[in-house]
Amino acid sequence: MEKLKKIFVCSECGYETPKWMGKCPECGEWNTFIEDVRAEEGTSKQKTAGLIIGEPEAETVTSISDVCVDDEIRYVTGIDELDRVLGGGIVKGSVTLLGGDPGIGKSTMLLQICGKLSEKMKILYVSGEESKSQLKLRAKRIGVDSKNLLIAPYTDIGQVINAISAEKPDIVMVDSIQTMSFSGIASSSGSVTQVKECTSILTKVAKKANIPVIIVGHVNKDGAIAGPKVMEHIVDTVLHFEGERTMSYRILRSIKNRFGSTNEIGIFEMNENGLHEVENPSVALLSERPTNVSGTCVSCIIEGTRPIFAEVQALVSKTGFGVPRRTSTGFDFNRTALLIAVLEKRAGYYFGSMDTYINVIGGLKLDEPAADLSVAIALISSLTDTVVDSSIVAFGEIGLGGELRSVSNTESRIKEAEKLGFSEVILPMQSLKKLRKDDYKIKLTGVASVGEAFSAIRKKEVKSE
Repeated sequence: MEKLKKIFVCSECGYETPKWMGKCPECGEWNTFIEDVRAEEGTSKQKTAGLIIGEPEAETVTSISDVCVDDEIRYVTGIDELDRVLGGGIVKGSVTLLGGDPGIGKSTMLLQICGKLSEKMKILYVSGEESKSQLKLRAKRIGVDSKNLLIAPYTDIGQVINAISAEKPDIVMVDSIQTMSFSGIASSSGSVTQVKECTSILTKVAKKANIPVIIVGHVNKDGAIAGPKVMEHIVDTVLHFEGERTMSYRILRSIKNRFGSTNEIGIFEMNENGLHEVENPSVALLSERPTNVSGTCVSCIIEGTRPIFAEVQALVSKTGFGVPRRTSTGFDFNRTALLIAVLEKRAGYYFGSMDTYINVIGGLKLDEPAADLSVAIALISSLTDTVVDSSIVAFGEIGLGGELRSVSNTESRIKEAEKLGFSEVILPMQSLKKLRKDDYKIKLTGVASVGEAFSAIRKKEVKSE
């Protein structure tokens, strides 16, 4: 019987030490060491790994011009929002890690992919969390039923590899990697070593057999995918589900993608029949905008190649405490404090004794500097109780001097605003100088500072009266 020893493993870089340390000497991170149990003899682990994976074939040095690539190297899932995030579909031989909060829709997404692809392909669905009957109930609820969808309720990675070897599926899905264990390692499933080793084995199988593997990973309390950080380096693509479970909208974001852009997002809506694509996110996010209410403004951000419009709401009210309260949802809190300071110092609007609340409707996160102007306008609108016309879109970065700086992809933002029926776009003057006004039917108003931007809005309100 093998003797066991206690070790500590860094969850960020995988560095091992026999005793706990506050700071990792390898990567320099603090409080990242996790206790683990390891067998003292490493020969059994290596032998078992060799039997499961098989002996590697001898590779030769080849010129890149002599390497042949099939024309069809991607599997199109039929879910347009997912294909957009992946860069056109699932690449053969790739390993994709899908993470997200509990109940966000990870397993539902996998089953819906199975429903689309099982019409023409054989899929092996490995579930370490649910039994066959439980999977059948959920598949029935979302309308998935196919002879080509094979269910394997395994938790041992050896059984998974044997099933792949016997069934030879076109795609493999593992839900989840934290439930998988490798018999060659004397530690419990979900530990840092187990997660790292099981991911490494699945990656080797995917590359050798040219079979795409999709892995579900749980997240910790900080929102990061549980397990060692090196797991994200091993896989080809890392996707993350965002959104509140109490809200219907879900955002699928690409954090890492070796075969496509990492700026694209996919937006879905969750209902009783599963996840459904939101073909035009801007229309959905703006569908319930209030009219004749102060403290609201429409912003435009770029996610990948797609402009997305979102409603920014602000509420400014007199504080009842000694220190005013600042709350921001969907917009960076530190950026909010910066904008309030600029508005006070450069534009003459006083927020010192006011509570300020900012909310981005729909659970969207505005992490682009172009959203500064719309947030500032919403704050001033609520402070002065001035209604901003619902047909106005505003975008631009605000500097510490109160000036507006140009942003990228101005043309695509304006064209999308025209399609959605907006009548006016307020943008930085420097961005306007690079455009030809005759090319657009929508009114373009260029401003040099945040004060000029709100003055233009007030002039329009006076004219309408």
